[in-house]
Amino acid sequence: MSTAEYHKLVRDKIPEMIREQGETPVFRILEQEEYLKELDRKLHEEIREYQEDKSLEELADVLEVMLAICKARGYSEQELRDVYEKKHAKRGGFEERIYLISKE
Repeated sequence: MSTAEYHKLVRDKIPEMIREQGETPVFRILEQEEYLKELDRKLHEEIREYQEDKSLEELADVLEVMLAICKARGYSEQELRDVYEKKHAKRGGFEERIYLISKE
């Protein structure tokens, strides 16, 4: 039997899924600071995967990590939405596709 090395943050049900495949997952629970660091790494990974694939599924993975970061940093999903809506109302979104070249 060969060993596959991962050394990365995975979704909560992955160890169970590995067991269902007849294999044994080797993992540990991260301390808070490690968890925050690994969430940041995971966000970069998921963004990279989205940029390569452009699929809705990969975009959903980005959102999953963003919501986990929000919760891990002590914010609620509603607080995130409130800040988003406030910024959107004040500065707008990106719907008009404005590409700023310079200002004089």
